[in-house]
Amino acid sequence: MPTSHPAGFPASPISQLLDFTWTQTRACAFAIALLSGVAASALLPPLPVARYDLLACYGVLLTLLFWRRGWESGRDVAVIAACHVIGLAFELVKVSLGSWSYPEPAVLKFAGVPLYGGFLYAAVGSYICRAWHLFDLEVVRYRPRATALVAAAIYVNFFSHHWLPDVRWPLAALLVAVTAGTTVHFTVRGTRWRMPLALSFTLIGFFLWLAENLATYVGAWRYPYQLHGWQPVDVGKFGAWALLISVTFVLAAFGRSRTPSAPR
Repeated sequence: MPTSHPAGFPASPISQLLDFTWTQTRACAFAIALLSGVAASALLPPLPVARYDLLACYGVLLTLLFWRRGWESGRDVAVIAACHVIGLAFELVKVSLGSWSYPEPAVLKFAGVPLYGGFLYAAVGSYICRAWHLFDLEVVRYRPRATALVAAAIYVNFFSHHWLPDVRWPLAALLVAVTAGTTVHFTVRGTRWRMPLALSFTLIGFFLWLAENLATYVGAWRYPYQLHGWQPVDVGKFGAWALLISVTFVLAAFGRSRTPSAPR
């Protein structure tokens, strides 16, 4: 819902929607570039360098490009690097348990996980950081410690549910509770809008699920049921992403609180 308008005649709903969509696309620039690289690499002829290794180098170059161009600050790069490391740890456990796989060979691959796999999580971190800058985000009544504790528990549960009871639904309820009253304020064409933080997690989770369908279609990784031909990703992953995005948000919020200025 809008909270304020610029001086003069407010922009039409259509122009607001178009501007919002364009700004979201800009925020997704790293993810779009990374997935485009994955898709393009699948079309390359056989090369002496493994595709996953090429993609790891490509991810590093993308990160440096965004930093050198000023599209992401040094703090943003630190957040993105943290997302990369946390994502790789997640991948190591999940791949070892057979949740999904990276079937192609590579030199930069450990325990079945290529180094480039962490860039898939880094892309999510890049989106959050860039959206924060581009939409001039302000989080009101945010509870950093409580939200961080619940986000950490959500992250751990995605490992532990293989051996212990899965408590994602109680954790989802806790996440809603600790973010109750927390709103995200953002600007579109000079108009200030606000949205409940929990709703933003849900919407981002949905679009990440759509992106995951695209990523598996172009061969970023494979679920067991996709090894003999692509199939849509289980809709249950939508809920998983809606929960996991809290981890990225907590990292970005922490980095943002220590960033004196933000690039545009």
